[in-house]
Amino acid sequence: MALRQARDAWTGAGDPVARLYRRASTTLSLEQLLGIFAEELASALPYGQLVYRHRLGHQDFVYSTGTGGSHRCDYQLTLEGINYGALALKRRTRFHEEELEIIEYLLGILICPLRNACQYALVEQAALTDALTEIPNKRALDMALVRDCSIDDRHGDNFTLILCDLDHFKDVNDNYGHVIGDHILKATAKALREATREGDSIFRFGGEEFAIVLPHTDSDDGLEVADRIRAGVSQIRVPFGDHQVSVTASAGVASHRRGETPDQWLARADDALYRAKNGGRNCTRVAHVVKGSKTQPV
Repeated sequence: MALRQARDAWTGAGDPVARLYRRASTTLSLEQLLGIFAEELASALPYGQLVYRHRLGHQDFVYSTGTGGSHRCDYQLTLEGINYGALALKRRTRFHEEELEIIEYLLGILICPLRNACQYALVEQAALTDALTEIPNKRALDMALVRDCSIDDRHGDNFTLILCDLDHFKDVNDNYGHVIGDHILKATAKALREATREGDSIFRFGGEEFAIVLPHTDSDDGLEVADRIRAGVSQIRVPFGDHQVSVTASAGVASHRRGETPDQWLARADDALYRAKNGGRNCTRVAHVVKGSKTQPV
């Protein structure tokens, strides 16, 4: 009976400290955890904006809620000597000492769940990242295609997919070794990043094949991006003794059609890539769709 009463008192407590203790243990999502903290802090004291920043692996994570002000307080969040990000609070009026004590007390409750959420986010990121090139992998591509198909079907946004394959890459590995081949692959990922916009998504699709998803882009613009990518890849040079190893690339471009499944979209891009490879390589081909009884490029 005493244990049940203690439990009921704990779960029924309405103060921010007790609620934060309870709620912070319910999620490993970094975004959800910060949302919980923002809500409970707001119930304890007024503030205008909360901003959290942290470098997680190869990505910058930013969480922000509210609007700012001229007064702020900043905290570096560390536990056992390890940094778990920076948190800033802003508002129009100065923070008083009593309020700073409340903030620091609640941050003390947050830090252990925050560490767990950061570690979980790193595990998730590793599962979706290609270890060699440090760009998202095929699993991440599959998830992105599902998401983008849904967005296009609901809102009519244009998405274009490019599949890019290095020509005769097996010969590179056979003639120069896999170490040189790995350098080529890493340089290709870099060339793709340089040839695309910040909002575009790059993936290592498998082996020497890469995928690029371009939002708000039709097939004509996708063709231009694919040719720019191929030009960047052709500039790659990896030293091998007195020799400079270089490669070219072939590309297939397919804009998503409303109602098309991710597998169908990917298959059309892959067919365009196949035609580019059969057409002599080091070129780009655009996918086809059936319109009436005729097959036409899009």
